[in-house]
Amino acid sequence: MSSASPGPRNGRRGRATGTADDPSVQVPFFTQARTFEALWPEIRSRLTEVFDDGKFSHGRQVARFEEALARWTGARHAVGVNSGTDALVLLLRACGLRPGDEVVVPAFTFVASASSVVLAGGRPVFADIDPVTYTIDPKSVAAAVTPRTRVIMPVHLFCQMADMDALLDVAHHHRLTVVEDSAEAVGMRWNGVHAGLLGAGGVLSFFPTKTLGAIGDAGAILTDDPELAETAAALRHHGRFGRTLAHFPGISNETAVNGVNSKMDDIQAAVLLAKLTRLHEDIARRARLAAAYTERLAGTPGVLRLPTVVPRTARTDPVFYVYLVEVERRDELARYLAGHGVGTETYYPAPLHLQECFAHLGYRRGDFPHAERACERTIALPLYPDMGLDDVDTVCDLVRRFTTRRQA
Repeated sequence: MSSASPGPRNGRRGRATGTADDPSVQVPFFTQARTFEALWPEIRSRLTEVFDDGKFSHGRQVARFEEALARWTGARHAVGVNSGTDALVLLLRACGLRPGDEVVVPAFTFVASASSVVLAGGRPVFADIDPVTYTIDPKSVAAAVTPRTRVIMPVHLFCQMADMDALLDVAHHHRLTVVEDSAEAVGMRWNGVHAGLLGAGGVLSFFPTKTLGAIGDAGAILTDDPELAETAAALRHHGRFGRTLAHFPGISNETAVNGVNSKMDDIQAAVLLAKLTRLHEDIARRARLAAAYTERLAGTPGVLRLPTVVPRTARTDPVFYVYLVEVERRDELARYLAGHGVGTETYYPAPLHLQECFAHLGYRRGDFPHAERACERTIALPLYPDMGLDDVDTVCDLVRRFTTRRQA
């Protein structure tokens, strides 16, 4: 599961103006100002309902959003929670993860993919990635399985899903559960099945930069399993089963399991309901921007790899959440772009198996070479529906200028 700051790390907010030689040029890594301006009448109407209702968490807007999200994804059940990370923790717990159970996770992903395993009581075991898709390598997964392995957690990253047919084969062979970290994967499908619905369940993150983003933290669990959905829904509300959503008396329901307070608030649900109405349009806009990047950056010296959507055994639906490229002297490029007002993001600066919080697991540099290489060379360029093609031109021109100078 990946994350990023709502504003640019190496750039400033604002509209792109001028030319690439003009230091006032500004292309932030992310902004949704235009989107909110366009949607504000609908958002305001829904927020007024929240205030009139007087219930600001776990209320009617959340119930409506869950229903709308389930219809949009085709899931039988959608359970709203307060973050994508909590969604993973609660889903793992609902799947029956026991203390010490191992969960195979890619070494190249946001830390929450693995920390959620720890928070759910399990032990993360890392696997390498495919160097083209950046998703978990099924062969590395198979090699990581031990008698203590309980779950495989593929992470669908950037623009495409992991190789689900191969991973489900591994899971079936070893009798393992598949839990999908589909936090970035809203709109991605495998043979028509939405990401998160090929295994026991999956999650979505609605962090502001996501393809479907809120104005704060929010997340959801997707599953077709009614028992799993019921357990997850109870866990998000202090372990209380029965009717609790949009139901004040539910707060007094008897606590059956040890749960947490991870209810989605209605303000986020109101915003997400409004943005869901234009999600197909936003996804199409992202695809056009990604195609423009690819056209303009093809053959650029020093650009080692552009995003490649690989053919699978199934029909897939890629969705460009992030436009990730591999380049020489990645950090120098980030500083150069920042100096010209262009924001970038590094996904991810260090592989999980080499981060201090997992040092006790005993991994060493060289254990997962593809993940380590990706961490050294990848950089995300700005990509969001509010961008214009002129912004893409500005970014690509700067990338070409930087790489051409370094090649000379």
